[in-house]
Amino acid sequence: MAEIQIKQVSKSFGKVVALHSIDLTIADQEFVVLLGASGCGKTTLLRIIAGLETATSGEVHIGGKRIDHLPPKDRGIAMVFQNYAVFPHLTVYENIAFGLRMAKLNQSEVDRRVNRTASMMHIEQLLQRYSGQLSGGQRQRVAVARALATEPEVILMDEPLSNLDALLRMEMRAELKGILAESNTTTVYVTHDQVEAMSMADRIAVMHGGDIVQAATPVEVYRNPAAHFVASFIGNPPMNFVPAKKIKDGLWSVAGAQISGPSSTKNELQFAIRPEDLTPKENGLLKAKVALVEPLGSHLLVSCNIENNLFRVILDSDSSISSGDILSLQPMEDRVRWFDPETELAV
Repeated sequence: MAEIQIKQVSKSFGKVVALHSIDLTIADQEFVVLLGASGCGKTTLLRIIAGLETATSGEVHIGGKRIDHLPPKDRGIAMVFQNYAVFPHLTVYENIAFGLRMAKLNQSEVDRRVNRTASMMHIEQLLQRYSGQLSGGQRQRVAVARALATEPEVILMDEPLSNLDALLRMEMRAELKGILAESNTTTVYVTHDQVEAMSMADRIAVMHGGDIVQAATPVEVYRNPAAHFVASFIGNPPMNFVPAKKIKDGLWSVAGAQISGPSSTKNELQFAIRPEDLTPKENGLLKAKVALVEPLGSHLLVSCNIENNLFRVILDSDSSISSGDILSLQPMEDRVRWFDPETELAV
């Protein structure tokens, strides 16, 4: 069992607080992605789990055993870094075997593990090459194979695909998810790329300003963001927001339209909806003036203006529309979300 329990972990660098009392439980064999913008604390948290940073306070447990006082080599973990860290003077075989030799395994076991992980990563034909003879994608495969060869309870990954080109990154995402599921390891993966997070994770922990704002499945994070930050960070393009004023309990004025909403003691909320959840309709509730039309192949991304608020809509690519037109839009009722502008939390 390799359940990870992070209990009230905080980290300060002088007067700068990088993490505020983080609590997170990662189930055995779960793939959890720490997602957030640069500086949110995700890599710091990963390094604390790895033992490369020391927490200011709090505890880290793996498999029910407290490990934050142990050196990295005794934590039962492996780590894949952003910059590959492949040894240039060693062959691919020796790179993968490095951790196994440090553990003083016999040669037959080293051979078995190297060949197994090289086969998993589709680099078995490269075992006698040196890193200078490899592409970026092949080096990344070597780094992952080296981590998996030690058969760790936990594997930590710090933006391992960020140095790859877009097409290779897409291929590696699909392969990596399957390989890690097959290896039965618990995975903590750090990225700022929401596509990586949405496509790979069992659960996403969205971080902002040293806090975990929401930890849930990719679909839950996308459909039911817990805070304004999550709604504005997840999605490409992100959610639209329009101020809403209370008419009476359960009825709100949004850009002049009357829309049913939550009961609240507040007089103002934020109406929010994703660009794909709006349908052009002759008597639609929302009127938006088109500012820009961007053809993106499979669809049109239309940037509009509603009461001086940027409002984006995704339409079919064969829609006939141009700048200056007035769009009449009907929001899908079950996809509307509401946020408190003061707390920035979902209502």
